[in-house]
Amino acid sequence: MSMARTRTLLLSAALSCGAMLGSIPVASAHHSFAMFDRSKALKLEGTVREWQFTNPHCWLQLLVLENGNQVEYGIEGSSVNTLLRVGWRPDTFKVGDKVSVMINPLRDGRKGGAFVEATLPDGRILSSGQTPN
Repeated sequence: MSMARTRTLLLSAALSCGAMLGSIPVASAHHSFAMFDRSKALKLEGTVREWQFTNPHCWLQLLVLENGNQVEYGIEGSSVNTLLRVGWRPDTFKVGDKVSVMINPLRDGRKGGAFVEATLPDGRILSSGQTPN
């Protein structure tokens, strides 16, 4: 094999490895729960504004009354597949439903968190499907 061909192959291999290694932090960051304070649980009671039963994570937009003002919380759930296995469905929440939700709040104090469990209008309680860390 010629010297030029060897250099080309080595350069291609090095660039490929670099690209793969560069994507590792992105993939691992996506599945991090570090943004949520898993040592705290916050119970919210409110009205469903929107339920997004989509991958990679489901989202509930919940309107909560705080000090006379309506505040919107963004609550992140698991993947559709995980939630289906523990009883969630695309119609689990409907706009206007009055629900109670337990969350692990965001560490930075913004209005949101990760699902722990939800109590539906009919009294059913659904878990998040997540294994605690």
